Amino acid sequence: DCPGKEGTGGRKRNLTLLRNKLYMGQRRSTEPVVESTTTAGDHGNLRRSQSDRTEYSQKLQEKMAPQVVSFTPAASQEDKEEEVSRRMMARRVKIITELMQTEKDYIGDLDLCIKEVIQPLRNKQIARFDVDGLFSNIELVHQLSAKLLSLLEEATTDVEPPMQIIGEVFLQIKGPLEDTYKIYCYHHDDAHTMLESYEKDEELKQHLRDCVQSLK
Repeated sequence: DCPGKEGTGGRKRNLTLLRNKLYMGQRRSTEPVVESTTTAGDHGNLRRSQSDRTEYSQKLQEKMAPQVVSFTPAASQEDKEEEVSRRMMARRVKIITELMQTEKDYIGDLDLCIKEVIQPLRNKQIARFDVDGLFSNIELVHQLSAKLLSLLEEATTDVEPPMQIIGEVFLQIKGPLEDTYKIYCYHHDDAHTMLESYEKDEELKQHLRDCVQSLK
């Protein structure tokens, strides 16, 4: 046979073998990639599935937790009632304190009126000036107010707030209060009319002005 032909046939066989090797090489280089990708995807799905279950379990526990925490014993109702009772007692103490302070201020005003106005006018002995008619029984009002304050102080001094019986004080002094203020209120209109007539007299008006000025 011709050597040239054998060379040509050998080259063809070599090309065929080379193509087969290249084809098999490409398959080996690509197939593992697909398999690994598929495997990784399966593991990824598995990990996500486990993560979802864990997250769901955590959320479920969070939803259940407030129900357990919000369960409180019945003693909380007693605490609320005790707090309301404390507030009411504090309010009561405040009212009693204000009542006593008001009575003290009222007695102080009566003191000034008697010492700086009534007594000086009496001492002047003005014939046309009726001191008792103008001021009625204000001195008796002063005495009764002092008695009321004394009873209030007696009922509250060194006495625990829950044991301070203020109502008994007013029941005890109820009769004298009514009798005294009935007289004062009965003469109120006459005293007002008398004062208006005195203010029209310049001499008497000046006496009143002097007394008022001493109060300042």
